[in-house]
Amino acid sequence: MLRPPEQANEITTAPGRVTALDRARTFITLLVVLHHSVVNYTYFGTGDRAHWLGFDLVVLFNDSFFMACMYFISGLFVRDSLAHRGAANFLGYRAFRLGVPYLISIFILMPLAYYPTFLRYHLPGTTDFNFFHFWWHTLTIGPWPSGPAWFLWVLLAFNAIAAAIWATVPSVIEGLGRLISSFRDRPMAAFVAFMIFSIIIYLPLRLIFGDAAWFEPEGFPLPIQTSRVLLYAGYFFAGVGVGATGLRGGLLAEDSAVVKRWAMWLGSAALFYGAILVLVYAHHNWIADFKSPPMWWEVAYSLAFALFGAAMTFAEPSIFLRSAQSSLRLLDAMRPSAYGIFLVHYVFIIWLQYNVYEPAWPAFVKFAIVFAGTLSLSWATTLLLRRIPFVARMI
Repeated sequence: MLRPPEQANEITTAPGRVTALDRARTFITLLVVLHHSVVNYTYFGTGDRAHWLGFDLVVLFNDSFFMACMYFISGLFVRDSLAHRGAANFLGYRAFRLGVPYLISIFILMPLAYYPTFLRYHLPGTTDFNFFHFWWHTLTIGPWPSGPAWFLWVLLAFNAIAAAIWATVPSVIEGLGRLISSFRDRPMAAFVAFMIFSIIIYLPLRLIFGDAAWFEPEGFPLPIQTSRVLLYAGYFFAGVGVGATGLRGGLLAEDSAVVKRWAMWLGSAALFYGAILVLVYAHHNWIADFKSPPMWWEVAYSLAFALFGAAMTFAEPSIFLRSAQSSLRLLDAMRPSAYGIFLVHYVFIIWLQYNVYEPAWPAFVKFAIVFAGTLSLSWATTLLLRRIPFVARMI
């Protein structure tokens, strides 16, 4: 059943919810806004003339873990929701909360967001297009980008698979939960197992397709990064398994051995990120054929990427679970609006980048304007939208 409007904000305290994990998910939403705010000003990027090498480090850090970690966190709540709603009702509810925003994004929000790009880089024969011409051209001829909304359709597909498993062989999810729960008092074994799992589901596709390839059915905005299909699916279902035996007493309980070792996971992540940086430096300075690095480099980078993502997926939620009793006013205020901010932020990102493109300002000044403006405008827009009962049920 859909929550009535007056209950929309109760999601953070409803049975089965863990405030610390909602904070972890909100923090990643903040990283998404940060990521899209800086990517136009990276040194090795192709966006604004103003750039700074430090922004490349931010983009590299985020891109190497945050989407996989978000799928993991999203999976944590699936089993309880399936048990509470049943497979059919669960899938209908997820279609409402993910599918409808996805459709709104690709038909309305993304054309609005990408219109400034069109204004700056006209396609041949389209110099007299207004927005409605551009919108119709996007839908009928293309390209038809999905922007960040690709995350939604992929997450909906994973939820549909989980619902199908629950409806036919629910013992699979319960068995996965018991297997993962057996590591509750063996944190190092759990960490090593997850790192090996990450390598297995990432390395083969990364070596086959490379990291830049995207799979997208022709004419439909349904993209996913080809090398990360199994990575995202694996992390989502790992999250389903962790949540299958309860979030308050399982592997990610606030007092669990895994959570208590958050500093170890964070230190491991720093070590693996350092390896990524060394390999990137080698790629730019020591490898003669930049576009075709040797196999040893491809394997080493893929391993560093997978291990960093695994370590951060242990570290990020553990940090928030360990500090569950601390006051984090910004994240707590942002939590009810985080989903809405994710949905609308890209419109403000690109329009603000478009408007600060011409001035000869330093990269950090442009970034600060784009980030602060996007976060505040997206947050304010979400607060206004949530005053509409139908929208409040959705976001």
